[in-house]
Amino acid sequence: MGHIWGYIGALTVVCIWGSTFVSSKVLLDAEMQPADIFFIRFVIAYLCMLVISHRRLFADDWHDELVFFLLGILGGSLYFLTENMALCHSYATNVSILVSTAPLLTALVCSIFYRSERMTGKQVIGSLIAFVGVVLVVLNGQLVLHLNPLGDMLALSAALAWAFYSLLMRRIMGSYSMAFITRKIFAYGIITILPYFLFVEPFSMTEAMLSDWVIIANLLFLSVIASYGCFLLWNWVLREVGVVHASNFIYLQSLVTMVVSAIVLAERITPMAIAGAVILILGMLRALK
Repeated sequence: MGHIWGYIGALTVVCIWGSTFVSSKVLLDAEMQPADIFFIRFVIAYLCMLVISHRRLFADDWHDELVFFLLGILGGSLYFLTENMALCHSYATNVSILVSTAPLLTALVCSIFYRSERMTGKQVIGSLIAFVGVVLVVLNGQLVLHLNPLGDMLALSAALAWAFYSLLMRRIMGSYSMAFITRKIFAYGIITILPYFLFVEPFSMTEAMLSDWVIIANLLFLSVIASYGCFLLWNWVLREVGVVHASNFIYLQSLVTMVVSAIVLAERITPMAIAGAVILILGMLRALK
């Protein structure tokens, strides 16, 4: 029964995370910078976490504190920066496909370090089928990919960062509460983005943006629901169903993004995308067996 609730939790998180791409696009179209969006969503999420987790400041020892620092980078500042920078240097289609390799990379990394997390033959086949479905959904009728080495490497780096985030979560999640873990990730994500503002591009959000209700609504969605709520729930899901099984649900993000984009942004859905959605779901169900 615990696994069923874990799967429901994973599906909930992925549905919300799949919607964040549309929400982020709205903010980027409003001339907000990617680093600004990440910083604000993590600051608000951290303040929300303080309400339920504020008594304890540090981990048991400096080794665990280092793990939290790395989690803040891998699942926070590095992941979001590399993904958004990839969009600046490559096509969105390329980035979407490469970031969607995260479940495969997570399974590969975890299988190297943990025997209990090694994929079975059915899981490998199911994951590959699901990835083919992701490619069809993302292409959505466009048959040509335009390679850009820098952008594509950044997108792959984002997927790899998430894989190692999942690996480190596997190591730490049995020792601390989910609230404490999530709060530490937000804290170190905020701290590690600050050098970017100092040496690359300064924080540039204006007062005019803060008076725009569309911007405020999307920032609240990204911070309170997609960060505070979803990171907390996702970290619990990793503990309940295992890193590899949970990661397979990430394949569904592209499907959710496609549906939400069609509703909110009036983007078209082609027969190729529908076929990809069917293949994606079938592959994922096989990988979960």
